[in-house]
Amino acid sequence: MPRYYTPKEANEMLSIVRPLIAEMINISRRIQARQPDLWSLAQKAAGNGGSQKLSKLLPDFDRLHTLLHQIQDLDIEIKDLITGLIDFVALREHREVYLCWKYGEDDIQFWHEIGTGFAGRQLIDWE
Repeated sequence: MPRYYTPKEANEMLSIVRPLIAEMINISRRIQARQPDLWSLAQKAAGNGGSQKLSKLLPDFDRLHTLLHQIQDLDIEIKDLITGLIDFVALREHREVYLCWKYGEDDIQFWHEIGTGFAGRQLIDWE
């Protein structure tokens, strides 16, 4: 069962998550620039919880693997490694939704339905 975040709790987690996401973005960009042929494998592995085989190939992959697990262990879903897009599972009107945050935003201001993604973001109107 996932952890459900309130908007306040999710915003408080940003102090922990923000530096991890910043490092993840830097590593992702470095991998994409230096090993573009392996980048698609890194993206695919990230969506599946990482890859120990891939992590052993290069230190950057190993560190990325560690960061991914640190974030996922907080019950936060990583949606995009390059932009630092993440989702926190929340309950709104007795159903699961995502609180959506993208690196560079000051705090979490948006939510969206599970199936709509980033394009369906709406302002948070509950606490």
